Amino acid sequence: MSEQLTLEKVNEHLEYRDGKLFWKIPRKGLNKLPNGDYPAGWDNGEGYIKLSFLDKTYYAHHIVFFIHHGRLPISIDHIDGNRSNNKIENLREATLQQNNCNKRINNINKKSNVRGVHPSSNGKKWLVRISVNKKSIHIGSFEDLELADLVAQEARNKYHGNFARHF
Repeated sequence: MSEQLTLEKVNEHLEYRDGKLFWKIPRKGLNKLPNGDYPAGWDNGEGYIKLSFLDKTYYAHHIVFFIHHGRLPISIDHIDGNRSNNKIENLREATLQQNNCNKRINNINKKSNVRGVHPSSNGKKWLVRISVNKKSIHIGSFEDLELADLVAQEARNKYHGNFARHF
């Protein structure tokens, strides 16, 4: 059974500097940097930094948030969308829905190259749809792609607020 994560334990073993975590106590098998630091964590292949601590694996951004706020929320959002940018000013507490609103785009329509804008079935208009509370909402249809893009951005701003991502 693993030990409970406490601020005391974290501060005893880890140091936060400019978005990165370093071991205060050298660990077996770790390569020391030329400046003598022992970096904590590895890239998990999806851009997130993970580390093993107290017989458990954690995301580095969770530990950074914990160091600064003394608690672990359900979800932490990387404001700039860069999963490895763990500077505290780039991390904010979020609901799962808010975090999903700020995800990098993987749903760009190949015909429009615009998030949330799709051609109509007859190809004469551009349809704007965004997701709100896990439901797709039809915002409108437009003859001009640039106008449809602008309307989609305004809708994301309205419904997603500070978590709206347009690119």
